[in-house]
Amino acid sequence: MAEAQRVLRGLLADVDDAQVRAPSALSGWSRGHVLAHLTDNARMFARLAEHALRGERVPTYDGGQAERDAIIEATAGRTAAEHRAALAGHTQALMSVWSRAKAEDWRRPVSFRDADIAATVFARWREVWIHLVDLDLGVGPAAWPTELAGHALDFLLGRLPHGTCLVATDLDRRWHAGGGETAPDREVRGSVRDLAAWLAGRLPDSPPHSPDGLPELGPWPPHPSQQTDRMV
Repeated sequence: MAEAQRVLRGLLADVDDAQVRAPSALSGWSRGHVLAHLTDNARMFARLAEHALRGERVPTYDGGQAERDAIIEATAGRTAAEHRAALAGHTQALMSVWSRAKAEDWRRPVSFRDADIAATVFARWREVWIHLVDLDLGVGPAAWPTELAGHALDFLLGRLPHGTCLVATDLDRRWHAGGGETAPDREVRGSVRDLAAWLAGRLPDSPPHSPDGLPELGPWPPHPSQQTDRMV
């Protein structure tokens, strides 16, 4: 996490307003939209953790997806300096909340993906590294830590058709969609970073390959329906 934040901070240090307004690698989003999302994502995780530490489980967004989208649209037009300040402030607030968590607190439930505080740390790790690529400012999947790429494959494996096996040629490691009890219907081979980029819908440095062609990917893992309550 610390490395991801350091890379993001360094990447944004000299970004100007014109670069912020320019298109990102995500269709329909400027770099400002990506930065607005990263900033509000930190705010949202801090809010969930703050309530969880008090024994409360609150919605990821009170207004659902519509609220999330509205926040991004409302803040995407900030200047480069405003984006840097907002991102730094909410990141610091998030780290401050997490720093108060004791060993037993990491299992406290949160509404985000019906998981716990610990899972939001991994989610933030994914968000920062993946969106660093989307900013299209010179950081590509080749910069992703090996551990991040492997974690992303674990998280996104459900996008693959049942019976597909991913083979990381640089790690001698395999991921089986739907379990590995039987021989796979199809193998997709590539470096762990290229496999992770492809499965995340980003452009890999060297596209993975399969003798049978690459399978069509399913949707991103869905968010479970949310409930709010106080912990017992």
